[in-house]
Amino acid sequence: VKNAIVERRTKVLFFKSISNPILTVADILELSKLEHDKGTMVVVDNTFSPMVLSPARLSADVVVHSMSKFISGGADVIAGAVCGPESLLNSMMDLHQGSLMLLGPIMNAKVAFELSERIPHLGLRMKEHCLRAMEYATRMKKMGVRVVYPGLEDHPQHHLLKSMANKDYGFFGLLCVDMESEAKANRLMHHLQCSSQFGLIAVSLGYYEILMSCSGSSTSSELNSEGKALAGISPGLVRMSIGYTGTLEQKWSQFERAISRTMDSIL
Repeated sequence: VKNAIVERRTKVLFFKSISNPILTVADILELSKLEHDKGTMVVVDNTFSPMVLSPARLSADVVVHSMSKFISGGADVIAGAVCGPESLLNSMMDLHQGSLMLLGPIMNAKVAFELSERIPHLGLRMKEHCLRAMEYATRMKKMGVRVVYPGLEDHPQHHLLKSMANKDYGFFGLLCVDMESEAKANRLMHHLQCSSQFGLIAVSLGYYEILMSCSGSSTSSELNSEGKALAGISPGLVRMSIGYTGTLEQKWSQFERAISRTMDSIL
């Protein structure tokens, strides 16, 4: 990143707090320090980790969210948020030159009201998302399933995340299962949805139900095979957004049933 900065020309560094879909954690504090030394604004997309991470406390200048995901929790609204210094937001809302006035991304009043009713229990929801994700990831690893989750100690950025995360909110509500091939990934998702009702095949996240998708053939399908390999996206990578419906043990038994049927069909 340091080598990519062009003095006086690079205006903004934009990155996600955690990457999609391979769940690499960004060193927000160090990246922010680096950019501020060069006079660059730091914008962090924190859609995947509201409550878990607070980029503004880690020196980010602006934090953006797709509120359609965890913040909404209902997968029924389209909304976004820009959080930053008062001077920046006022300039965006300037009547004559502001980008919000010129481009018009103004939230529907009914959507804004609905979101205001959901934000108060966001903390409770995120704790349950993260608690279940941690429990499932731990059990999957013990089963021998190839699982990627920043809460596991063998994750490359586990200790980095632990040093940045807000206490008691866990380590994200998403995990990945690597089935190695797209065919195996689709077979697993079929059994998870149709045979055991563990979750739903969908590309979104932050819903109260478990949502899953094969990233290489869905949200990252615009990349060619070389691009996917460079990004570390396996053809069989299944991203799961962990929900909180049903009991933890009930959902786990559904996963066990589906993975068993998947292995039987492969063998």
